[in-house]
Amino acid sequence: MGINYAPESIGIAPYTTLLASGLAARGHDVRVLTGFPHYPEWIRREGRFRLRSEEFANHVRIGRFGHYVPRRATAFGRAVMETTFGLQVLLARWNDPEVVLFVSPPLLAAGMSALRARLSRSRPAVGVIVHDIYSRGVAETAAIEGRSALAVQALEAAVVRLADEVVVIHEGFTEILEHLGIERGRIRTIRNWNHVAPPDPAASAVFRVESGWDPDEVVVLHSGNMGAKQGLENVLAAARLASLQRLRVRFVLLGDGNQRARLESEGAGIDTLQFLDPVGDEVFPSVLGAADVLLVNERPGVAQMAVPSKLTSYLNSGKPVLAATDEDSFAATEVAASGAGVRVPADRPDLLLREAVRLGTDSVLAARLAESGRRYCAGTLSEHEALDRYEEWILDLVRAPHGLGAR
Repeated sequence: MGINYAPESIGIAPYTTLLASGLAARGHDVRVLTGFPHYPEWIRREGRFRLRSEEFANHVRIGRFGHYVPRRATAFGRAVMETTFGLQVLLARWNDPEVVLFVSPPLLAAGMSALRARLSRSRPAVGVIVHDIYSRGVAETAAIEGRSALAVQALEAAVVRLADEVVVIHEGFTEILEHLGIERGRIRTIRNWNHVAPPDPAASAVFRVESGWDPDEVVVLHSGNMGAKQGLENVLAAARLASLQRLRVRFVLLGDGNQRARLESEGAGIDTLQFLDPVGDEVFPSVLGAADVLLVNERPGVAQMAVPSKLTSYLNSGKPVLAATDEDSFAATEVAASGAGVRVPADRPDLLLREAVRLGTDSVLAARLAESGRRYCAGTLSEHEALDRYEEWILDLVRAPHGLGAR
């Protein structure tokens, strides 16, 4: 159960999709309960509301449920979206599965469904896969404060406690969940993996020409969601500096999100700034290969609520990574562990510009960092290894005592 699934191509959706299809390819009977595509645009792609639909793709049965999609991704809007999705899943027929996996986010829907699983007569094994830490998210983005923030923390703790075991996508999440009252022995780390093919140099060269990117300018690319936690005002400020200093640098923001319209308005007239619409999976590797530097940018204070999913594709691209993020962030930890790039503080556009120029003009340094990223990706972010570990986890869930009173 997860609200995001293909054809959504960024964020959590690719991992839920590939996990489901990968398990089905290994002979497991997999059914997915998900929503209709809406992310990162926060608009129903079909344009009209449908209550339910059934599909079959890559040996996976997919049930889609209509839910509210907020125009703005506020805390209240997200809560309504998750609740309307969760109610649909709660009332759907599950057909007595042996194991149910809940992807968080959406936290509210995962909690509602996990409670149903716990109270059902068939007593399936319950696993929760944590991609984002809600309680850290509301604190780091200041979306909710005071007693409401404490309530979110209590809810998150209650949801993960309903699981027999929890999977986290980064080792750093383990300590956070322990503070929420989850025993370390019930937590496993299974890393997200690279799911994007390496760029084809010829296709990347064509894309660069067609995009109007000059051979002698440094192209700094940020891909993916344009939301509050990305803090892309920092990139706009760096682009303004580049324009004032007449540097041959182009900052490119590729993707969509609830902040894009505002960013485009604020960035109007900056000749070193460019917005690109999302591209298909078949084109995306070429875009990465056409850039000189790949950028991860996070709002100051955003550190341990999530691990930017774009990093898995960046590290296999053959390009250096520049991370504008807090020193203690999981993004900074990943860039340092991979050796694929450098970090600058989250709120220093001058340093962002300086390092972008350095990475984009020092070919020896760029090649060294890029090669480190590829080695890290091959050794740590393997899809086959991740699927092996997920399959092992699921089989362990089924074999072990589970249900109310099992622990």
